[in-house]
Amino acid sequence: MSQTLPRIAFIGGGNMARALIAGLVADGHDPARLIVADPDVDKCAQLAAAYAVGIAADNAAAIADAGVVVLCVKPQRAAAVCRGLAMALPTPPPLLISVMAGVTEAAITGWFGRPLPLVRAMPNTPAMVQSGAIGLHAGATTTPVQRNLAEEVLRAGGLTRWVTTEAELDIVTALSGSGPAYFFYLMEALEQAAVEQGLEVATARLLTIQTALGAARMAVECDDTPAQLRAWVTSPGGTTERAIAILDEAGVATLLGRAVAAARQRAHELSTLIAEER
Repeated sequence: MSQTLPRIAFIGGGNMARALIAGLVADGHDPARLIVADPDVDKCAQLAAAYAVGIAADNAAAIADAGVVVLCVKPQRAAAVCRGLAMALPTPPPLLISVMAGVTEAAITGWFGRPLPLVRAMPNTPAMVQSGAIGLHAGATTTPVQRNLAEEVLRAGGLTRWVTTEAELDIVTALSGSGPAYFFYLMEALEQAAVEQGLEVATARLLTIQTALGAARMAVECDDTPAQLRAWVTSPGGTTERAIAILDEAGVATLLGRAVAAARQRAHELSTLIAEER
């Protein structure tokens, strides 16, 4: 990673801030140019001890001279934090990156009271191990240079992908935001099924986890689509074909479609509720 990234202020020191800080430091970014503000003193102390980042006395102090401000607070605190930062934000303002789930660009700029260079990001929990899938959308006043800067910062958490419209972030939320839970759900069910068939719990768990990891690596490293990879494993008349037939009979693909649609709808509902704080 470039050593010329500007000073980055993290407003909120929770899991997502920790994930991005860990990735930035691992990529060679100077921790002295990373600063965190969080009312939880213990959390700040842990981040300072683990990564040698700076700790600010308050949010206004954190954003002084920052070229990038990463908003990492809980959605229910978003309105108060943004309004509190509004007066302290310099002119011209730094790039704002929001990882606040469900908080729209309109809500953020409304709380700040002016147009801002803003990138909204939807990360997921694997970002905590630098393996996240992060959807990005840039606000209207964000320049191409600022888009590149945001991408460079957020790649510290994993893969990044831009979407064309902000509404698509609701789909990203339903797919990759909630997606890890879908895979954990499947892993949990596979483990339980193997135990019911006679395997020891420890063996069932390890084989389930390694199978998931191996399948994911094949999907990443091969040019074939998931459908092609599945067909490759599914020999005619074999065990996999019989198992897949049971899944098809139960309508698993249809159920997953309904699950993603429901998650997307809920993401939209939550965004609407948060925006009403304006």
